[in-house]
Amino acid sequence: MNTDKLLLKSILIITTGILLGCQDTVANSASKLSANCPGDNSQFSLEFFKTNNKGERYTKGINHVIIFNPKSPALDFKVNVGLAHKVYAKDTRGNFQREYIPKQFSQLITDENSKLNGKSAIAAINADYIDTLNKPQGLNISRGIEYSGAFKNQRSSFGISGGNPRERIATIDTGRRGANFLNYNLVGGNGRFYRQGKFKDICQALGEFACSGATNRSMVAVTSKGYVILLVNDLKASSSIQTSAINKELLPSEFDDVLSGIARNNCLGPIQEGMLFDGGMSPGLYFNKRIYLENFGPIGSVLLIYKR
Repeated sequence: MNTDKLLLKSILIITTGILLGCQDTVANSASKLSANCPGDNSQFSLEFFKTNNKGERYTKGINHVIIFNPKSPALDFKVNVGLAHKVYAKDTRGNFQREYIPKQFSQLITDENSKLNGKSAIAAINADYIDTLNKPQGLNISRGIEYSGAFKNQRSSFGISGGNPRERIATIDTGRRGANFLNYNLVGGNGRFYRQGKFKDICQALGEFACSGATNRSMVAVTSKGYVILLVNDLKASSSIQTSAINKELLPSEFDDVLSGIARNNCLGPIQEGMLFDGGMSPGLYFNKRIYLENFGPIGSVLLIYKR
């Protein structure tokens, strides 16, 4: 009898150990899933990392990536353009001033107009082109105030709406949006290569130089779950890069694999919309007090991200 009780007790101990081990395995798996899949984490706000051209995280990757959740209450946003005066300043008649001057990426992310509520941005990417008079060419709106150019109704733009953070929406479209709260922070761009979930080769529309002479690019994409991917692909970036067949500068027609890979590997949902920013000669990316990339020509606008 005592032998039977001892045997039964041993079986219970072993079984309990197995069950606890299984629970630990599930818990560890859940932690790893949460860590590797920010898109499945309801508290996720923003992350910077590098990838190869398959969208796989790689410390020596050529693709410098920022992913963020526009609905995060931990984040805020603003657009800056090259102005000779304070942004949102008005003249004696009460009209907003728009005296444009050429400014480089590093200036647009550090001048007084780049501050929001006294705070400096934690991340930024270049956006619009400028014309021969140093004026932004596309649709640029900063906290509801417009600083746009001649092509504001022809070229695509990227935007983050106003309103309560949990209600913010990221959009890519042409011209002003139908709902006014969507026209809060917008930056102009060019070359829309994702539309309603379908990738398009836009090289023919962009021209020979854009698809052969210049391969360094900056871009933005919005996923089905509402997350945003900012990406620059440029060998001149100031970080360690190991070039290879799957880690090199790409043409605009070749970004489907890298963006869809980033979205898939981080559980962000499939890419729905995507467009190029002012690329070829002007990509710029800033994160955590470090400029990873700057090309030394003036640009039309920058998108700035802040920690609230």
